[in-house]
Amino acid sequence: MALDQPTLDALLDTVRKFVRNRLVPLEAQIAREDRIPDEIVAEMRALGLFGMTIPEEYGGLGLTTLEECYVVMELGRTSPAFRSVIGTNNGIGSQGLVMDGTAAQKAHYLPKMASGEIIGSFALTEPDAGSDAGSLTTSARAKDRGFVINGTKRFITNAPHAQLFTVFARTDPGTNNSRGVSAFLVDASSKGISLGPANRKMGQQGAHVCDVIFDDCWVPDAALLGGPANLNKGFLTAMKTLDRGRLHISALAVGCAERLIEDSLSYAIERKQFGEAIAQFQLIQAMLADSRTEAYAARCMVLDAAKRRDDGEPVTTLASCCKLFASEMVGRVADRAVQIFGGAGYMEEYGIERFYRDVRLFRIYEGTSQIQQTLIARNMIRDAGG
Repeated sequence: MALDQPTLDALLDTVRKFVRNRLVPLEAQIAREDRIPDEIVAEMRALGLFGMTIPEEYGGLGLTTLEECYVVMELGRTSPAFRSVIGTNNGIGSQGLVMDGTAAQKAHYLPKMASGEIIGSFALTEPDAGSDAGSLTTSARAKDRGFVINGTKRFITNAPHAQLFTVFARTDPGTNNSRGVSAFLVDASSKGISLGPANRKMGQQGAHVCDVIFDDCWVPDAALLGGPANLNKGFLTAMKTLDRGRLHISALAVGCAERLIEDSLSYAIERKQFGEAIAQFQLIQAMLADSRTEAYAARCMVLDAAKRRDDGEPVTTLASCCKLFASEMVGRVADRAVQIFGGAGYMEEYGIERFYRDVRLFRIYEGTSQIQQTLIARNMIRDAGG
């Protein structure tokens, strides 16, 4: 473990109190205003939350996968939009740099990402390249000791606030799949970059997403992530980030489910019908029990896979299993929560309908449930020699 047990316990207690005392009271305001207050972002910086997974030598906390999952489960007990602010800096926005960046790239960017001075954004998805990310058409053409990038990226999380984009573009025009794609570190202020309007979403208000358009955007050779040796290997970098990223989202789903179960139980104990608390009704008890069982199963899966990853085991299949089960699980838990609350669950003031909408995204990003099913089955067949 990166932290000794007392230090980890202290960190978790600090995050737990921050969530309970600072974030939960702001949930309705965030949903209404679609904005995370600057002072909350500053507090996240002070707590070191932007650099949880960034190595200590670059100013981060250097948490292991298991430790990260424990923290994310605590963050999951409030609106997911709060976690989204720090999510890319700890996941796909930084881990490509950590794993494949040059020494100069790491030294320049990682300390600023760990402190939250730089917010990173992962620009992979395109209008016609989502689950089939290898079919992307954004191009990067060599020119003047650098590259000229052209194309449009879609649904890019944190793009309106990002200072750094990790951009995936095709550097070998003779390819039409994942081969021939490179990754670039592009300053958001670079000439030739424009942003589309912020997307209006089903949920997760406060977490902002928009298109990023590259129009003859020139970047120097030094912007190529990993340097010349990594030319045409950017898709491999993207795939390396996914195991940890999928476990992160799975842990978030567990935290959200546990918050929903807690709220549902409290409401069921307080709400009376037919002269007694609805918690005494067996059909309500069945929904509570099913939710508790599934959330516990997901928690166990996530922690087991995270520990195995930290121990050096290959966990690609296990990470997909966690992402598939946990993201689908929290959807069922949210649906039951609405049912337990009844008409109140459909009303904005209780927040249950907000969670119902917020958690729906978990089944889509970091690979849809259908992609996880495909990956799990393919890996099973491959491992069996089929």
